[in-house]
Amino acid sequence: MSDLLFRPASESDLAAIVALLADDNLGSTRENASLPLDQRYSAAFEAIARDPNQLLAVAELDGKVVGCLQVTFIPGLSRTGMWRGQIESVRIAASLRGRGAGKAFFAWAIEQCRSRGCGLVQLTTDKARPEALAFYESLGFKASHEGMKLAL
Repeated sequence: MSDLLFRPASESDLAAIVALLADDNLGSTRENASLPLDQRYSAAFEAIARDPNQLLAVAELDGKVVGCLQVTFIPGLSRTGMWRGQIESVRIAASLRGRGAGKAFFAWAIEQCRSRGCGLVQLTTDKARPEALAFYESLGFKASHEGMKLAL
């Protein structure tokens, strides 16, 4: 996986990112990868691109987007004003899973957090994705808190 390139996403990557997000059992019920893309994806991309505390990133192999993730840099008062990196919307193309692409992408993302002064990197994962939980634990993440969500 040494040929992987990690970079901030551009608007031209949007269709590939949405396709990745839709390409699993849960994502297929939440996302709409049909073209033309729903305008809400473009609006969300523009909001992310304008926010200096957001990093939407892609993994690229041979000129093709094969992974995506989003890092939110969160300032906080707790822990003496420590910044956190929140990693979400993680996907690696099914054909590359288990081959080190995700591990390399996470190493890159964690370094982005470190370079922004974050003292902690956190994420949530759906309980319906036990393989994702095992992957994150293999990277050193600990299930130290119980996450909760409220749909609006």
